[in-house]
Amino acid sequence: MLLGMKGTFSELELSTLRQRSQEALRLKAARGELHTTVAIGYRRGADDRLEQDPDRRIREALSLVFHKFREIGSVRQLVLWLGQEGIDLPTAVHGPQGWTVRWGAPRYHAVHRLLTNPVYAGAYVFGRTATRTRVQDGRKVVTHGVARRREDWAVVIRDHHDGYISWTEYDRNQTMIANNANMKGTMVAGAVRNGSGLLVGLLRCGCCGRKLKVLHHSRRDARYVCGTHVDPSTEKRCTVFSNMRIDAAVSAEVLRAIAPLALEAALQLISDRKQAGNERLRQSELALDQARYEAAHARRQYDAVDPDNRLVAGELERRWNDCLAAVARLEDQVRSLRSEQPSALSEDERTMLIALADDMPALWNHPAASVETRKRILRTVLKEIIVTAETGRLHLVLHWHGGDHTRLDVVKNRSGQNRYKTDVATEQLMRELARLLPDHSIAPVLNRLGIRSARGPGRNCACAISAVRIKSRSTGRANVQSAMSLSCAKLQAASASAT
Repeated sequence: MLLGMKGTFSELELSTLRQRSQEALRLKAARGELHTTVAIGYRRGADDRLEQDPDRRIREALSLVFHKFREIGSVRQLVLWLGQEGIDLPTAVHGPQGWTVRWGAPRYHAVHRLLTNPVYAGAYVFGRTATRTRVQDGRKVVTHGVARRREDWAVVIRDHHDGYISWTEYDRNQTMIANNANMKGTMVAGAVRNGSGLLVGLLRCGCCGRKLKVLHHSRRDARYVCGTHVDPSTEKRCTVFSNMRIDAAVSAEVLRAIAPLALEAALQLISDRKQAGNERLRQSELALDQARYEAAHARRQYDAVDPDNRLVAGELERRWNDCLAAVARLEDQVRSLRSEQPSALSEDERTMLIALADDMPALWNHPAASVETRKRILRTVLKEIIVTAETGRLHLVLHWHGGDHTRLDVVKNRSGQNRYKTDVATEQLMRELARLLPDHSIAPVLNRLGIRSARGPGRNCACAISAVRIKSRSTGRANVQSAMSLSCAKLQAASASAT
């Protein structure tokens, strides 16, 4: 009995000591003084406070990551850009000599940790993860590292140390990363992709509140579809419409709103021309400085060793040669990058930029403007668009990020119509010509009159005329007028170069 009582008291003492230790850790964390590990880019100072790493190459590499993410807006695209430019990132590696910095190719998870770690926003955070215990098959299962919501973090101390970004920018980055998560809910816009639908992720059904999906059925066209089934037996959707007219209407409204800022953006582009491409050059120059230091350090080690001790001198000589080879490679890379730097804008280029700033539609439809750029501009100014479909019309409510709302009405095509519909005057002219001229003479007359089809200049008129002849044989000359009306769709591809 005595031994049992001693064992019970020992377990009680161990439990009490454990509780006291955990409470001491929590109190130290509440003061912002508990540091289990130090993130890359920081180190402990003399008073055990966090301070930025004195290595300039590390600081500028981390600053470049945050700067480019602000410009690109996607973690994956940022990783691809860093790999394409050949920019290495630092990582902390634990070895026999303790924690050391190793430079290597960027990895997605490493970049994601940089962007989601609040320590780079100058904040001290404790309790971001928790331990969850559950009973499974009659046994206790403990899961460590379960992520908590920000509201459940145990300690959050802002302005605890110097940060690489502000807390406002950190919040904006987390919102951007969350909105890029595709297939994880219907309330986020999703990442920007290269599809033709400009309003993907912004449209929301005004009837059921669901986010509209996009279906691409050709190289240019797309359809916005609501996932709700009005009639499950016929698979009829709640809302379905084409993207062409609604994209054009919303783009015109956005261009009208941002037109006053176009000139300012053009001037900013001219002033930033010299900074284009400097990121990779700067990183290469810093890597060259570090390589030269390592080569000098290897030389000092080689000079300090006894030349007769070939077992050590041979290894140090090999290391020195490797460092010299790295220096030569980086010098060639820096010379190549300096020669590839963009030249200053000429007077003609400056004039062209100013002219494009005054003509926003031409700039928006410029061949060099990618679909991803247009989508990013739309998402920058628009929060979401509520669309309600009625017979022959779409009612839009544009919710801007500033809090304003704009209403638009877009006309829909009736069933069986499309945007390549020939106008009524041209159809009436073809009916009149069908009474006077043979089939193979109508298209040259239209071409000489300068009449263009709805598709614009395209194939030769012979295709449309041959179709008219086939219909004429089956219907007769008396019905050529109806045959011509049935062949209007093919006649729309008539070329202005036909004679």
